[in-house]
Parts: sequence; structure tokens; C-alpha cells
Amino acid sequence: MNREEFIVSAAIILFLAFLLGWLSRWLLQRLNMVSEKDLNQFNKISAALHEAEENNEKARVRELELNKKVSQLEAELGAAMDGLRAARLETEELKSASSEKKR
Repeated sequence: MNREEFIVSAAIILFLAFLLGWLSRWLLQRLNMVSEKDLNQFNKISAALHEAEENNEKARVRELELNKKVSQLEAELGAAMDGLRAARLETEELKSASSEKKR
């Protein structure tokens, strides 16, 4: 094989390698192509996820508000029960004092 044959064969081999690389890239790009339908579905899913996250945040804020109200009501109930207990003790003391005076 002389020099010219070697250059031509090397050029052909390099061209074939380039062509094979380009064709494989094109084939992979075609196989991995995302269709318009898939993009629309992805957009719908992402919008639904965003809406669900917003609703979750609203629910968490509402839950915190309700827990705060419940703790306030429990404190008020405790104070009312203490007041009622004190009033019952006072009425019992007054009844006993009144019954002692009657004797």
C-alpha cells in the first residue's frame, strides 16, 4: 500500500466514523424526543402539584390557627372550672355557716 492509498483509506475510515457518530446521535435524539403531548401532560402535572402544595400550606396554617384557638379555649375552660370550684366551696362554707347559726 503506497502513501496515496493509505491517505484515501484513512480519509474513508474517518468519514465513516464521523457518519456513524452523526447517525447514532441523530437516532438517540429521535428516540429520546419528548412529544408535545408529553409536555402538556407534564405542565398539567406540575400545575396540579403546585396547587396541591398551596392547599397543603393553607391547611397547615389553618391547623395552626385551630390549635391556637383550642389551647385558648382549654385555658378559658380551666379558668372557668377553677372559678366554679371556688364558688362551690364558698357556697358550701356559707351553707355550713348558716346551718351552724340556726342551731
